[in-house]
Amino acid sequence: MKLRSVLTALVLVLGALFAPGVGVLTAAGEAHAVTKISHATATSMFRSSGITWSSSGGCSNRNVATCTSFDQLNLATAQGAQTLRSASGCALNITGGTETGHASGTYSHWNGYKLDFGKATCLTNYVKNTFTYIGVRGDGAPQWKSGAGNVYADEGNHWDVTFYNCGGC
Repeated sequence: MKLRSVLTALVLVLGALFAPGVGVLTAAGEAHAVTKISHATATSMFRSSGITWSSSGGCSNRNVATCTSFDQLNLATAQGAQTLRSASGCALNITGGTETGHASGTYSHWNGYKLDFGKATCLTNYVKNTFTYIGVRGDGAPQWKSGAGNVYADEGNHWDVTFYNCGGC
């Protein structure tokens, strides 16, 4: 009986040490390991959920700021958009993805954590009535946090959403 307890404890400790983003093997502040997807995979996922996307430049080149690209998007971010669509029942139009031209940082558009959604009454009402207001960001944008921990910032003409996870997918 005692050997079983020791083995169980050992398995738990080793699991914590080697889990992505957890334990002593991960540097402080490092983002968890994520699965990256292609633009084609993301658009297929969005299309299957009834999510649209648009680009002021009418393109999808990740290296052009006026394009809307999903190259190198985190799988959890795409799944988070799908969760938002099904939970809210709102029409969603993505206006910003992983293309250059957004603010930098670990949890940035470029690194696959953020999507911009066009402003719509349905989405605005859903965010403000469902999530918790957490104050203003450094740039003055008011923010709401979902129960899953994802953050929705109202940037005036669009929602800037940081998906730390898929939102319960």
